[in-house]
Formats: sequence, structure tokens, C-alpha cells
Amino acid sequence: MKLLLLGGPRFLGRAVADTALRRGHELTFFNRGTTNPELYPETERLLGDRGGSLEALEGRSWDAVVDTSGYLPHEVRAAAAALTDVGRYCFVSSISVYADFSVPVDEDSPVAELGELAGDTVTNESYGSLKALCEREVERAYGDGAIVVRPGLIAGPHDPTGRFTYWPHRVARGGEVLAPAPPDKQVQAIDVRDLGEWIVSLCEGEAGGTFNATHPGFSWSELLDACSEASGSDPEITWVESQFLTEHEVGEWMELPLWLVDPALAYADRVDVSRAVAAGLPVRPLVETARGALVDAETRDAAGLTPEREAALLAEWHGRG
Repeated sequence: MKLLLLGGPRFLGRAVADTALRRGHELTFFNRGTTNPELYPETERLLGDRGGSLEALEGRSWDAVVDTSGYLPHEVRAAAAALTDVGRYCFVSSISVYADFSVPVDEDSPVAELGELAGDTVTNESYGSLKALCEREVERAYGDGAIVVRPGLIAGPHDPTGRFTYWPHRVARGGEVLAPAPPDKQVQAIDVRDLGEWIVSLCEGEAGGTFNATHPGFSWSELLDACSEASGSDPEITWVESQFLTEHEVGEWMELPLWLVDPALAYADRVDVSRAVAAGLPVRPLVETARGALVDAETRDAAGLTPEREAALLAEWHGRG
């Protein structure tokens, strides 16, 4: 299979490239050449900018394209127009497209509308609705040849966000670890290697349509046990009630990664993935994802409690009257 990757080999693109090359496919990159240019030296690279310069794509043919870098509808429309001889177009979207997470979510749930938000700039507010518009561009251009993948949180090796990565690194440090109660509450994330492998499989096959793509779900206690096994650490886990965390203005999702308490997001970590599982989405043991993040991903200042903040919260939790 001749496969085109729109985007650089940074995170998911790297996992897609690894799978494609391991399976013997002919891979081409199209990007600005600034992301990991030393990787894959034998792979064809077409230089351009999907925001304007698409000439390198003209007159070329591929069996499939994987788009990991589409955020603005007009750019996705332009790429689809330039790729006139491509069999299948796999667009990597996001579960953030959904309009309402206060109710159960599947692929047929309503998506967010852009409304009066700007359509040429990606913000936290417009990200999901812009991704939904990008999906429509791909579906309009490719019909049955369109594949839309909506991942949840992507985790594992080379994660640039630090969100999932915070937990295996924090557990590895040992000591007393603040964790959000209850221990049995569900969390979702998808290993980047599983997602990359599955995307290539979709391109190889004939199935089309839209798929939510994340782990079917694991509990907080399962996550921390996996982090402990991956690191060989035996920390003391202190389960802290969400009401206490909210009262102390602990930030959801980023300051305490993966933690969601807002009722409006009640189902954001319980997304239905049965369609993707039926289509062959692989799910490796959670300990492998934790180990991959521990070995090949770094923590980020923007994600996770600082040691000082965690210690202060724990002291207050233990000292409450």
C-alpha cells in the first residue's frame, strides 16, 4: 500500500509511520520538515505547508492518506482537493467534537456547532466544533472512502502533552501520592501504538465510517496499580475526595491530569467505543502504556501537581477537622 501521512512523525504520526513501515508499506510524509527530520531517513518527504503550499501533492497518487494535522476546515478542504487520486482518506479527529458530555455519547451523538466563534483560529472553545467541520469536509470529498477516527486522550511513548505521563512518573517517585477518589471511577485513554496500528489497519481494509477510539475504560486504582508495576515503585496512595479538591481549586484535567468532576463532563471518560472494538481496535495491557510513558515520554510543567502543591493539599487533607 502507498500511504501518505499529512503531518510530522511527532506522536501519533510516529506510531502510524512505525506500523506502516513495519508492515512493508510505501510511506510518504507531507509536512514542513521541522518535526524530527532525523527520523526515517529512507522515507520520502514532500515539503509544503497545508496552510498554503500544496504543490508537492499535485499529480501524485496514494492508496490512502492519514491526516493527523487537520484542524481548520478550509485547510482540510484544500488538501482533499489537491489529492485527486487517493483511495481512502483517514481523518484523525477527536471526541471533543461532541456537543454534550452530560449524557452518554456514541458516534451518532450530536456534534458541537461553531456558532459565532471564529472559523480560522483554533481555541479551546472552538477546537471541537472545528474538528467536526473538518470531518464534514472529508466525508463530502471522499464519501464511502472517508474514515473518521475520534480518539480520546492519547498516551504512551513520545507523548508531548504530559497528561497521562504525569501518573507513571509520579508513582515512580514514590512516597505519598494524591489520587482523586473514588478508586473505582472510570478513566479512558488510548495507547498511541494501538491507535497507530489500528489506523493503518483501517487504511488496509474496506471498512469506513466514524469511530470513537479509546480504551473501553479502566479504574483509577487499575491505572495506579499499572503505574506501580511499570515503575517497580510501591507508593502510598491517598484517595482524596473530589469535593475537597474542588474547594481547593484544583484544576481538572491538566493540574490533576485525567480527573474530571464537572457534571457537564460526566460521560467524557465513558465514551462508547464498541464500534471501534468490533472493527478490531487493539487494546494492550495498561501496564505497557504506563511503561511506554515512563521510558519514552517526559513530564510537562503544564500538566500535573507540583510537589509543593501536592504536599500542601495532602497536609490539609490529613489535618481536616
